[in-house]
Amino acid sequence: MGIELSPPSNYQRLADAPPTIATLCSHSSLQIFHGARTEGFQSLGICQGPLPRFYEAFPLGRPDRFLSVDRYSDLPGRVDELNRANAILVPHGSFVEYIGPEKFQALPVPVFGNRAVIGWESDREKERVWLESAGVRMPERFVDPSEVDGPVIVKYYGAKGGKGFFLAKNRESLREFRATGPHVIQEYVLGTRYYVHFFYSPISQGGYRVGHGSLELLGMDRRDEANIDELYKLGAQEELLKAGIRPTFVVTGNVPVVLRESLLPQVFDVGARIVTRSIELFGGMVGPFCVEGIMTEELVFKVFEISSRIVAGTNLFISGSSYSDLVRPDLSMGRRIAQELKLARELGRLGEVVS
Repeated sequence: MGIELSPPSNYQRLADAPPTIATLCSHSSLQIFHGARTEGFQSLGICQGPLPRFYEAFPLGRPDRFLSVDRYSDLPGRVDELNRANAILVPHGSFVEYIGPEKFQALPVPVFGNRAVIGWESDREKERVWLESAGVRMPERFVDPSEVDGPVIVKYYGAKGGKGFFLAKNRESLREFRATGPHVIQEYVLGTRYYVHFFYSPISQGGYRVGHGSLELLGMDRRDEANIDELYKLGAQEELLKAGIRPTFVVTGNVPVVLRESLLPQVFDVGARIVTRSIELFGGMVGPFCVEGIMTEELVFKVFEISSRIVAGTNLFISGSSYSDLVRPDLSMGRRIAQELKLARELGRLGEVVS
């Protein structure tokens, strides 16, 4: 299914001249710029204020040029420069969060993937409708705090890297939570967390078939979270509070993991269901997405969230992962994005991977 590009003039420009891969200088930009260079594309880094110096330490991950804005919120006023550069924007968590989902969706600059998915991902109510209607197992959700009958986690909307999440041992400890924005109360499932990095191509003809394209598994990670982690979270939170420390779930890093091979069919089935339902609901996902879930001791994978874009956990695998090495050698998610754009342009099918 094709994706409508807006405005139409941008599509013709991409077809006539080589595009420039552009993204915000944060999150997973090093591998995005490196992937662009590896596949023969020019790259552009969008930064706030002075040009970031840390790229000087990574010459293969440095963008070819920069676009500096005083504030990220000023980017809508610089779209003419992006279009003159023939830019295709690659969304990631920081990009969408700093610009804002609505402003990002409205930017009149070509975006890799279907930008409609951002509205479904950034609204946890819509996200749950999507996942549940796909037949994916999810933790129980509580609309009324009085219904809570066990451990829960409270999450805010959007990609905030875990900031502000609150863990409650029971209904009584939930009373300590003070809301500062739209949020959901969700069952806290005990088990092992896995963040599964998928890539869906609507134009690929091989591999694990879903819809008219193919689903690829390129990596898997877990997350290190500031001052609270793993199974001791439930008991640790009370002790930290007694010490005057407010526990947080801010992500500070990522750890590579692999899943028991016998569980891979279950995880692929989950990914396929999510993609299939996305096609029915809003024209489909394109490119990277991450299924975030818990594998219980009963070996049931419960999905608590989806990130419909490249996630920072893929930074572990710039030279490939235990999974991507079995697809192609030295394959990062950033390089896979560039490969998809390259193939789509060669086939005259950019309208299926760019919106």
